[in-house]
Amino acid sequence: QVQLVESGGGLVQAGGSLRLSCAASGSIFGINTMAWYRQAPGSQRELVARITSGSSSNYADSVKGRFTISRDNAKNTVYLQMNSLKPEDTGVYYCNVVAIQGGTNRHLQVWGQGTLVTVSS
Repeated sequence: QVQLVESGGGLVQAGGSLRLSCAASGSIFGINTMAWYRQAPGSQRELVARITSGSSSNYADSVKGRFTISRDNAKNTVYLQMNSLKPEDTGVYYCNVVAIQGGTNRHLQVWGQGTLVTVSS
């Protein structure tokens, strides 16, 4: 089994910054893609940013230039640095990881429990 623990959400004023973290643990041989999604009230879950095992990244157009995704492979952790936050960034942010399970080499897609980000105007 692979588990994800997210942290870093909270309430911030528009223009402020937050840093989200997501640590993977369990029977992990390796981690492929790591990503952050978000879901605003009444909306579908959308991809915010993704980073590959080779550290190539891509972003939703709405966050380009403001958010930065990074990873620490030694800690099996992915981060999302969010700057210049806007009220429309409000939502529950979910970590998503494709992990290679130790012992079986199966690729598992795992979701975090979500962390709430609220940006006030």
